[in-house]
Amino acid sequence: MIQDNTWLLPEGIDELLPARARALEALRRALLDCYEGWGYQLVITPFIEFLDSLLTGTGRDLDLQTFKLTDQLSGRQLGVRADITPQAARIDAHRLRHQAPTRLCYIGSVLRTRAEGFSGSRSPLQIGAELYGHAGVESDVEILCLMMETLRIAGLTDVYLDLGHVGIYRALAEAAGLSPRQEADLFESLQRKATAEIEELVDGFGLDVPLRRMLLGLVELNGGQEVLPLAREMLAEAPPLVGMAIDYVEAVAAQLRCSLPDVPVHFDLAELRAYHYQTGVVFAAFVPGEGQEVARGGRYDEIGEVFGRARPATGFSADLKTLMRLGSHVPQVLADAVMAPSDLDADLQAKIVELRASGRVVIRELPGQSGDPVQMGCAYRLQKQAETWDVVPL
Repeated sequence: MIQDNTWLLPEGIDELLPARARALEALRRALLDCYEGWGYQLVITPFIEFLDSLLTGTGRDLDLQTFKLTDQLSGRQLGVRADITPQAARIDAHRLRHQAPTRLCYIGSVLRTRAEGFSGSRSPLQIGAELYGHAGVESDVEILCLMMETLRIAGLTDVYLDLGHVGIYRALAEAAGLSPRQEADLFESLQRKATAEIEELVDGFGLDVPLRRMLLGLVELNGGQEVLPLAREMLAEAPPLVGMAIDYVEAVAAQLRCSLPDVPVHFDLAELRAYHYQTGVVFAAFVPGEGQEVARGGRYDEIGEVFGRARPATGFSADLKTLMRLGSHVPQVLADAVMAPSDLDADLQAKIVELRASGRVVIRELPGQSGDPVQMGCAYRLQKQAETWDVVPL
């Protein structure tokens, strides 16, 4: 007996019907054409690979998000990719091995054990770009500008940027001598901006007064341009790396004001997206009405080291399905479809080939089929008049 719920999909797994699939494909093509124009070359990474390679250098977060299975050929553990960024880093470090800066882009489905971020889907269609081989502010700003161009092409409006730097928390945690467990607990509380919980944790660490004050103050360092001078004052007794991180964020913001003068920039120096493998500036884009970011990225200079070649790296990613849902990208409208009879006439075959080559949609009528041609999207029919086949309105 066939169950009546066999059409159900697992939670967080979705499918797109023809109209939305066509809109998604049009947006995909527009974005990849844009990336090519900026010099970013497309790579296609495997959907599944050996787990030790897939998770190398990415930290516990991605490990928990990765579906795992055993390879029946080798007996080794495999993982289904939950993020394409580490795969792109491996390609740059191990396969391409260029000396000059390398620009790569990608698009592909990823699979995650739990829904998080972007659209709440466990099967996002991840699109992104990575720039390897340059460690300066300029490469981070280029990636930020490309991320904003991505959102513009997708038709998102009223976008604002959120800037942070993981080096600030990392340097303070190291100066405080926190254990891995303590650092992880404080990290979780900072992500949730749980002020009372942060205070309770920090009080339990037994720190001296300046370090206690600086760790507690991190959660307050978010807002507009006034955050940076406030951070310099509040973190004046921090290790030198903290001041260098603040300088870097300020330099990125200054270049953004020149490149994207109309984009509002918000600062959050306790923002720790992808903390376990990001090494520097981190950023995210938000739109009104959405609690989660619609695109995110940052610097991750150390991830390529395990593949034999550490290179500076920065990049961003987004879920294409989320961009389509929130944006207003309008695909090019094709001409109304043409219905062609099932006749095997050679002149008819030639006419169909000619129309399709010119961009027209031609649908062959099937003998004995049911349904109205209009329901199939056809507004015209190929009809033989005299000695030629002509396109005529239905």
